[in-house]
Amino acid sequence: MPQKSVCVYCGSRNGANPAYSQAAQRFGTLLASEGWRLVYGAGDVGLMGAVARAAQAAGGDTFGVIPVHLMQREVGKTDLTRFVVTETMHERKKVMIMNADAVVVLPGGPGSLDELFEALTWRQLGLHDKPILVMNVDGYWDTLRALLDQLISQNFAEASLADFITWVDTPDAALAQLRRLLD
Repeated sequence: MPQKSVCVYCGSRNGANPAYSQAAQRFGTLLASEGWRLVYGAGDVGLMGAVARAAQAAGGDTFGVIPVHLMQREVGKTDLTRFVVTETMHERKKVMIMNADAVVVLPGGPGSLDELFEALTWRQLGLHDKPILVMNVDGYWDTLRALLDQLISQNFAEASLADFITWVDTPDAALAQLRRLLD
């Protein structure tokens, strides 16, 4: 059976709550302990760096993808198992999702939202059928969930949109869902 790969979208900052970084570290460790490859944005800062360093420390396979213009800003982590530099952000997102079996979104900012919404839109359009999990650490994504509900209730999205996201609160719950969804 081929190795499973999980694309993680998350912040290039740590955020205000230490629970975000703890969740990123725990999830990186869990991915490695499962023998699954981490696919992520190749940065060595914020939650991106935390998830990657934890996966590496636990002996995990890491696949990072970064556009050339973010190499300095996100401190491109070149000691990964595989390190890919793209020309554009769009190429980065495409390479990441095409090399993953599932997507998990941890707390993050506009970039994480951009990645989530592209993955969600592509799923809605039938361009992929990969599971998308949102890790709602300490309620971080509560307002996003309400916004998605509003999109549906106001007829700007089909009700099926809600079925494309699995909501979890912890790294362990994410792993349990991934085991179920990827088997």
